[in-house]
Amino acid sequence: MRRIGSKPSTKEIRFSFEAVEAKKVSLVGEFNNWNPEADPMERNDDGTWTTAKKLPAGNLEYKFWIDGEWMPDPQNLRSCPNCFGTQNNIVKVIL
Repeated sequence: MRRIGSKPSTKEIRFSFEAVEAKKVSLVGEFNNWNPEADPMERNDDGTWTTAKKLPAGNLEYKFWIDGEWMPDPQNLRSCPNCFGTQNNIVKVIL
């Protein structure tokens, strides 16, 4: 329970990815220990996959896991290099 006048400790952030042919899409990042099973996304009728995740304040790295392959978020230009020589996206959460 949150005290009256106190700030929340997390904020719900919505993510989406268009992958019409995909069988399975997950949101994966440092907030779920990069586990592709932790946050599966739901497929909409138009082929867009969506989910909402409560995240703490800060800059958090993430990617999408689509049918077993890492994919960056094409809707988010904020990124940083990772230790595998590719890029992770960054979501900035402000409470």
